[in-house]
Amino acid sequence: MKRKGAGRDDNGLTPEDRRIWGRVAGSVTPPRLRKAARIATEGPALSLDSSAASVAAGAKPMARPASKRLSPAPAAPAKTLPGLPRARKAPEDLEPRRKQRIARERDPIEARIDLHGFGRFEAEDQLRGFLTTCQARGMRAVLVITGQGRLGGGVIRAAFAEWMQAPALRTVVSGYTVAHQRHGGNGAFYVTLRRRA
Repeated sequence: MKRKGAGRDDNGLTPEDRRIWGRVAGSVTPPRLRKAARIATEGPALSLDSSAASVAAGAKPMARPASKRLSPAPAAPAKTLPGLPRARKAPEDLEPRRKQRIARERDPIEARIDLHGFGRFEAEDQLRGFLTTCQARGMRAVLVITGQGRLGGGVIRAAFAEWMQAPALRTVVSGYTVAHQRHGGNGAFYVTLRRRA
């Protein structure tokens, strides 16, 4: 019989609690902080330039010479640094012909994974590992079975598109679409993989 609190840290968290918290915290992006305007607190209260000082004294400000309006410099094209992988766009829906070839198994389904019985985070980890391994083995089309859940509201199925759009899989997945009825219909997806660079 396990003692109550065994395996917990000083905050009362189990290793599983810490793993789940790490996943949740890693999926949140902090808001951008804006730089606050710098205000000098030492020395004179405000230092005015000559034109501002003359306005404060009631004199007419000196006319500024007409300056040519400068157009902003054109943005330089984005350069990829040597040694870094090229940014990939997010996976898209498969072309209808490609989907048809996979459904008829003219393009073979080389592997499949069934995510039934996994929690949301476990399923994401399993899927990421599966797709990465399949790509490393040179596979081009796989089947992912998510299930539909009760009344079509499955958690894993609902999160699937979000997982496919994640930056971690952009170098792995080229496209995906709902599978044909013979392969699971709305409870499964065909996923095509990029060639490994």
